[in-house]
Amino acid sequence: MQSLSPPAGQAPDERAAQALRVFARFESDAPAMHAVPHGSGHINDTFAVTCRNAQGNPRRYLLQRINSRIFRDVPALMDNIARVTRHARSRLSAQATERVLTLIPDRDGAAFTHDDTGAAWRCYDFIEGARSYDLLERPEQAREAAAAFGRFQGLLADLPAPRLHETIPAFHHTRRRFETFLELVRRDPAGRVALVRDEIAFANAREAMVDRLLDLHARGDLPERTTHNDTKLNNVMLDDATGRAVCVIDLDTVMPGLALYDFGDLVRSATNAAAEDATNLAQVVARPEIFTALTEGYLATARSFLRRAEIAELAFAGRLITFEIGLRFLTDFIEGDVYFKTKRPGHNLDRARNQFALVRSLELQQDSFQRTVDRLAAQP
Repeated sequence: MQSLSPPAGQAPDERAAQALRVFARFESDAPAMHAVPHGSGHINDTFAVTCRNAQGNPRRYLLQRINSRIFRDVPALMDNIARVTRHARSRLSAQATERVLTLIPDRDGAAFTHDDTGAAWRCYDFIEGARSYDLLERPEQAREAAAAFGRFQGLLADLPAPRLHETIPAFHHTRRRFETFLELVRRDPAGRVALVRDEIAFANAREAMVDRLLDLHARGDLPERTTHNDTKLNNVMLDDATGRAVCVIDLDTVMPGLALYDFGDLVRSATNAAAEDATNLAQVVARPEIFTALTEGYLATARSFLRRAEIAELAFAGRLITFEIGLRFLTDFIEGDVYFKTKRPGHNLDRARNQFALVRSLELQQDSFQRTVDRLAAQP
């Protein structure tokens, strides 16, 4: 969840200079030459830092300023990431083609450091020869991404106790998300409710959705697992040469959750034929061929540990998480754009309308998507 937005009051050159000063606090094999903004997410500020070692060979690192307004317990966040990456790496075979993010410690051996203003920063090895995609170019990418997240869940299925920290409590708790939405509609803190009456009505008409998976979990049908919780397509690196998944990235939200939340966010982010903030809603369509590819890839790596009840809800999970993310964008617009970074007035409203249009498309195709899940689940 990176961001290209500069910190308030800082020009791009000042940002780069600050990044270089912070990078000097981390262990590296050479001094940094330059830093440039990197990524396209909404939350953290990210830089690619290039060094040149004693042999004259370049090496890059990924340096991130952690958004402590969102992640208020940075030590807990970094403890999660350190535990998860260490365990996942121990589970990979020597022949595995996929990789796990590698944290670079600071010069005191800690997993993160602070700059002179008190902001928290972390550093990773840069993954070369691979990239992430904001929009799918072909179904094979969807299959690879879904398989990568299924493998990721499998690698963490036996993560030893204690339970991971909830870095954002109730992150995918759809009932609490809905109650927060209702409360902000009631308070109207930014005076925007009158602008979104249609969107509010759309959300209210679908309130019954928000309890379905929560009720199944409460009954014991859906187990708690260690999950990624932000499974957008651009959180998987794909090899430039082969197109195969190389590494799952952006581990800020790895914590206890439901496997269905991860698959649902894959459906939300990958099936949409348009960007998530596209304003031409006629272009917002859930592509059935992408849904099929996602289901094929995910079941190929996750079928061995999924329960029957989890598989049965895969198609619904896509609708639910799309609705939840649309609700979060709408809630943030109503509150005054305090969570997601925006690039233009009304950006969060555009995002909300886009996601609700995708919900409509998923609803229209719900029967055929369920048949796809049933067919693929029945295959040996």
